[in-house]
Amino acid sequence: MKIALIGASGFVGTAVLAELLARGHHVTALLRNPAKLQANPQLSPRALDVNDGEALAAALRGHDAVISAFNPGWDAEGLYEKFMQGAASINRAVEASGVKRLLVVGGAGSLFVAPGVQVVDTPEFASHVPPNVVPGAKAARDTLTAMRGNTTLDWTFLSPAAMLAPGERTGSYRVGGEDLLLEDGKPAGISVADLAVAIVDEIEQPKHLRKRFTVAR
Repeated sequence: MKIALIGASGFVGTAVLAELLARGHHVTALLRNPAKLQANPQLSPRALDVNDGEALAAALRGHDAVISAFNPGWDAEGLYEKFMQGAASINRAVEASGVKRLLVVGGAGSLFVAPGVQVVDTPEFASHVPPNVVPGAKAARDTLTAMRGNTTLDWTFLSPAAMLAPGERTGSYRVGGEDLLLEDGKPAGISVADLAVAIVDEIEQPKHLRKRFTVAR
């Protein structure tokens, strides 16, 4: 497949890029600094600002699918506003490009721990997460809320397990829906390499069209 990957040099994006290339896909990597990527015959890196909607739509045309691992950076000033602005720009550009399939990598903060209660709204979240991360987590939650009303794109929103960390690629994971997955009563984890496996699996064989799902080890 011909895949456009937004945010290819980030923590998640790097793992997704490696998984896509390992499976033989052709990837257009859209990021601020293409020099961060190693050359590969299956890879076409392009410098691009996601807020330049016209340029982004032009770059996306002709692809089979778009994967967005967009994040302005956890230390970005005005993170919430920049996250929401960038995410909205990406959605509009995908629509304008004519590509139907969009997978967005979000966070665990929007997963539910009780009816009507999301992780990001719990006291535990506020006390355990660095303050600079909170605006990004809230923006990812609000991005999902906005996406739920999109009937133009064949979108998927993937929330990783709460404990996302470096680690080995096992190639296996368990799938959940809207609720936070647990392990021995505590928030479950997953390696970023196995998250990438789940992302590419969903692109190759869609099972969650216009839905959110989560994965954990």
